[in-house]
Amino acid sequence: MSETQAKPPLTLLLASPRGFCAGVDRAIQIVELAIEKYGPPVYVRHEIVHNRYVVEELERKGAIFVEELDEVPAGAKVIFSAHGVPKSVPEEAQSRELFFLDATCPLVSKVHVEAERLHERGLEILLIGHAGHPEVIGTMGQLPDGAVSLIETVADAEALQPRDPEKIAFVTQTTLSVDDTAEIVAVLRRRFPSIAGPHKEDICYATTNRQEAVKSIAPKVDAMLVIGAPNSSNSMRLVEVAERAGCAYAALVQRASDIDWAALGTPKTLGLTAGASAPEILVEEVIDAFRQHFSVTVEMTSVRRESVQFKLPRALAV
Repeated sequence: MSETQAKPPLTLLLASPRGFCAGVDRAIQIVELAIEKYGPPVYVRHEIVHNRYVVEELERKGAIFVEELDEVPAGAKVIFSAHGVPKSVPEEAQSRELFFLDATCPLVSKVHVEAERLHERGLEILLIGHAGHPEVIGTMGQLPDGAVSLIETVADAEALQPRDPEKIAFVTQTTLSVDDTAEIVAVLRRRFPSIAGPHKEDICYATTNRQEAVKSIAPKVDAMLVIGAPNSSNSMRLVEVAERAGCAYAALVQRASDIDWAALGTPKTLGLTAGASAPEILVEEVIDAFRQHFSVTVEMTSVRRESVQFKLPRALAV
């Protein structure tokens, strides 16, 4: 665009809350403080959070990311990711005498404890979630093989044939779509009126708040961008929520370089948010990219203030 051409105007509605939640913040701090306290390298089993930028920044500081514990050398320090791990993982770490820190989000740990308590009551456990997601693998791995059945869709809930319809309970992955989950739970409650559920909603406050912010913006904008990773469940759900709330164009981008300018066209209004594992620096990067193409006016759209903080592990408490 030449200097003489005026940039088209764009009103950018910036969602709040967006980006890092307390669990992600805590997990990243655990890695940074462990490197500071014990010196590099510190090993991390699985991506600490689902964001490439965050992972690369931590690698630069001295973190080494591995998929399994057998990649961690004897005597090394290892951290478990925010998504949680099956019980077999800390057991293996103990048997190998590895020093480990658990960065599992406390809200994921709450689901683990719930599943165990319901199982102890002799109930068959249903986990509403996405197959293969690390959080689902971790939650299912709290109980013996076969004790947990995964429910991914309304169709799964309709087809379920439990061992005893009077003795079942459900828990959920923390990063699901609030609306999708409510539909699945409604089917389970209709089919099995005595089903036990969590005392308090399993879908975490941050997931719920970010979805609410998107719902408030999506009907007012021509397009919506969500900054996050394709393997980030909560980020992918934000794109779906925007589409369902009436936004004609909603897309996930990891960085500003991922923006498809041709598909975006020349919107007059744009919604922008970030998943719970995306840092604010990437939001600023995307806004700067839009300033190159448009005359941008940024308006904050806030649905709720967040003040949640989680304690660090005792070994790292300052």
